[in-house]
Amino acid sequence: MSLGMHLNLDDAWAEGALGMADIDARAWGTRVRYFAPEKLLAEFYRSVLEGLPRFVLYGSGDFHHLAGWLVRRVQGPVTLVMFDNHRDWNVRPPRWGCGGWMNRALEFSNVCRASVWGCGNFELNWPGRVFANRRDLRSGRLEVHPWAERFGAGTAKRFDAMTRENWRERFEAFARAVNTPVYVTVDMDCLDAGNAVTNWENGLFTPDDVAWALRRLRDCAEVVGGDVCGAYSMPRFERWMQKLVGWWDHPKMPAVDSALAREVNVRSLERIWPVLVGTDH
Repeated sequence: MSLGMHLNLDDAWAEGALGMADIDARAWGTRVRYFAPEKLLAEFYRSVLEGLPRFVLYGSGDFHHLAGWLVRRVQGPVTLVMFDNHRDWNVRPPRWGCGGWMNRALEFSNVCRASVWGCGNFELNWPGRVFANRRDLRSGRLEVHPWAERFGAGTAKRFDAMTRENWRERFEAFARAVNTPVYVTVDMDCLDAGNAVTNWENGLFTPDDVAWALRRLRDCAEVVGGDVCGAYSMPRFERWMQKLVGWWDHPKMPAVDSALAREVNVRSLERIWPVLVGTDH
């Protein structure tokens, strides 16, 4: 089996992206986008996800909850590392959605700890943080490293936010302290607006920032799997509730040229993907 594969759910990436084989799962895409019943996702897992290689490229960040099903395939204890402009810890329904999947991953016995890097989304502010997974934050199983530049002094202090000047030092200490194998999930919206076109708000990382962090992880721990999502695609849903809630929750963005979005995103992917899968040497 190949090291990585492109799971095409929504045409966010061109066929054969970075020379990878494709699986056409577009018939599933509208059904599982943004959120889906656990029974449906379990069927998708058995039919498609369970047999994929260790590293998977897939579509919009609207599908990021699939990372929770991909990490469950890891045998033995694992640390989940996420690069994302959002924290994905929302405790409100739906149970399996792109905004709250981190809580589901932390329910798996193999996930010892989750560390989120690059949050800049307003939901760390009051009152959004009321819906945080406070139990796992208190216990230390879930930690977030947001950008101080995106928040007021109070929020930055509450979450001990990182800056452009000190984030690499902090990540270096984190990587050196990891004591389990690592699963990495990268949402392209962790990148700044010049380096990623997404369905959500952009963060502050550059592709070289993420590539550097991935190298440090590989130097310090065994990376047993990973995924990349977050490229732009036109939202299409099967169920009216997906469409309604998705319209309400997504940021209102100007029209996107899909071809241009692919060009921007693949340039960043070319920097990140080889380091994630360990073929950059």
